Amino acid sequence: MAQPGGLSFFDDPDLLAPRAAVREDRPGGAFVLRSPEPLRPFERCVGEWLERWSRETPYAPAFGEPATGGGWTVLSWRALRERVGAVAQAVLDLGLQPGAPLVVLSDNSLDHLVLTLAGLHVGRPVCAVSSGYVRLAGGDYGRVHGILRALDPALVYASDAAVYGPALAHSGLQPVVVFSQGAASFPGALAFEALAATAETPAVMQAFAAVTPDTHAKYLLTSGSTGHPKVVINTHRMLCANQQMLAQTLRFLEREKPVLLDWLPWSHTFGGNHNTNMVLMHGGTMYIDDGRPMPGLVDKTLAHLREVQPTICFNVPRGYEMMLPALEADETLARRFFEKLRMVFYAGSGMPEPIWRRLEAVAARVRTEPVWFTTSWGATETAPAITFAHWRLSRPGVIGNPMPGAEVKFLPNGGKLEMRIRGPHVFPGYRGNEAATREAFDEEGFYRIGDAGCLQDPADPASGIVFDGRVSEDFKLTSGTWVSVGTLRLKLVGALAPHAQDAVITGHDRNEVGALIFLTEAARRLPAAELAVQVRAGLRALKAEGGGSSQTPARVLLLPDAPSMAAGEITDKGYINQRLTLQRRADDVAALHGAAPDARVVRV
Repeated sequence: MAQPGGLSFFDDPDLLAPRAAVREDRPGGAFVLRSPEPLRPFERCVGEWLERWSRETPYAPAFGEPATGGGWTVLSWRALRERVGAVAQAVLDLGLQPGAPLVVLSDNSLDHLVLTLAGLHVGRPVCAVSSGYVRLAGGDYGRVHGILRALDPALVYASDAAVYGPALAHSGLQPVVVFSQGAASFPGALAFEALAATAETPAVMQAFAAVTPDTHAKYLLTSGSTGHPKVVINTHRMLCANQQMLAQTLRFLEREKPVLLDWLPWSHTFGGNHNTNMVLMHGGTMYIDDGRPMPGLVDKTLAHLREVQPTICFNVPRGYEMMLPALEADETLARRFFEKLRMVFYAGSGMPEPIWRRLEAVAARVRTEPVWFTTSWGATETAPAITFAHWRLSRPGVIGNPMPGAEVKFLPNGGKLEMRIRGPHVFPGYRGNEAATREAFDEEGFYRIGDAGCLQDPADPASGIVFDGRVSEDFKLTSGTWVSVGTLRLKLVGALAPHAQDAVITGHDRNEVGALIFLTEAARRLPAAELAVQVRAGLRALKAEGGGSSQTPARVLLLPDAPSMAAGEITDKGYINQRLTLQRRADDVAALHGAAPDARVVRV
């Protein structure tokens, strides 16, 4: 990708930070990895970005959403600031309980965004809760009620009273309730447009001036396997520091305002912090995608791509996989998608290599310069990015190097290197849970993230970190051999392509590895005998690669259904919760490893 002056994109230090890392060795095989570049000063609070762009580029498009009847409803930076100021004033006028959060219980939208930014502007924490807790609950609102009671919100916003009203009516709480649609049908509820019509007074900027870097900006819920997720505190310092880390790494963002078409839910840190804040910091544009990587809904994303050309694409591997058939079949669509892309980014789970190669092949047909496929690594507790692969990768697996300001400590643990994190982007603790907060940090203040990793080249600190799974997910066979769940899952999904959507690895305290296989839609339509033959061939090919018993499933069970988002097996971002799925499908695990024949089991 040629640049002015003859340098390639990857070699130009004005566009990408050079690959570099410093290693500090510790006793016992431990070491700390950090960037040699210091973190530069960053903004006091998130609202400073909005204030800047409303002054400097007032008429540039900021955020848009699909309009009823087609096209887009787009707010300029000035219009966004005016609307945020009005709603912030309304929040102040309501005299809400101090410290209690504003909770958003619905999907991404302009109203959702405005309320979030309004809360942040006047120092009121905001928590976005996954809409799936209501939409997929089937009338059983126990889980969302538990979350609401834990948050004890001062105000709850939802888009539509008809959809979310029944869940709120029986929550046992009495917050201020706001709806964009149908407020009149819910006793005591306020219409969002009434808040947006409030006249801003100097009180808004007085409250804005009182916001400090340590002010709570957001509360995010961890996607744990229980019904009681922890509430992660995100401060303004965390959010602003993390975007400064990214800006010093992806230096082209200071020259090229990002344009995103993005569906990733704001109830998660990837969409709500990483992507949205990147647009806010750099004065770019985000078009809110109402599609999803699900059958039927992905068609909305593909339709939007005929109207919007992103410069950066953020998605999860499942999202790219579901887009691929259309991109492969429609060269015009593929050309529009890839034409202006500077970066194709995946996160949420590892990218299966077959999906990577198919994307590369489509891109090669429609553009002369190769597309940059890359990734990062982070967590809800780290705002979120810790590392970034800011160079050209040859294959999936590498998650980059620590960005400026971040430190990654590696400690030997069960045959792996456990990674721990320290930096200004790391959270101060879990809200209302001192015990969990104490357990989250070691004696040096490093956050125990629970992931494992290693250097791609132990002799070269800058070679990049290779993700090595979750420490807590790995297990031993009865032979004493460790099974690396994350590594094996990716290899298995790749070996069974295009039939496996995902895999859950089994074999804890057993003598051989197995797996539950979630099939693609196309695979579920194949005759059972034909599917079994193809799956067995994939397993044999994987076995032929070597790696021993810990990297070769001896048997798999083909599941007839898709993972359940309502039950928590699959998250909003499209990745599998291994632990919860094993718990829910204990009977399937027993059938997989049992002596009695089962027609769903395919053996090598």
